[in-house]
Amino acid sequence: MRAKFLSPRALVVHAALVAWLTMCVLAAWWQVGRAFGGNSLSFLYAIEWPCFAVLGFFGWWAMLHVERPTEEDEAARREYEERMRAEALAAREAVATRGEEDPQLAAYNDHLARLSVAPKKKLWGH
Repeated sequence: MRAKFLSPRALVVHAALVAWLTMCVLAAWWQVGRAFGGNSLSFLYAIEWPCFAVLGFFGWWAMLHVERPTEEDEAARREYEERMRAEALAAREAVATRGEEDPQLAAYNDHLARLSVAPKKKLWGH
């Protein structure tokens, strides 16, 4: 549990939250001052900034509680992608053998087929 809240990534997220909340409080305070100075539209903004602060808190919470996929999840995803790729290629070949495809559509589908076999970029540095 401590590693989740004290990792380098988590410390950056904590610092971002503190900066975000500080900015939201200062902006709300500024808008309240403008509202009492005669700008009636600033009353709306004075309410809006605390809402942004709450959204920032929920974003902070979500970023700390995101779980990385397990090896089983990754294997299941790869298996699913391979199955879908094989089905798409089979459907593509079936259409191509019937000769019903527009030449521009065929070129586009060929491009998509090449993209589907290209290696995927990984997220989160794994």
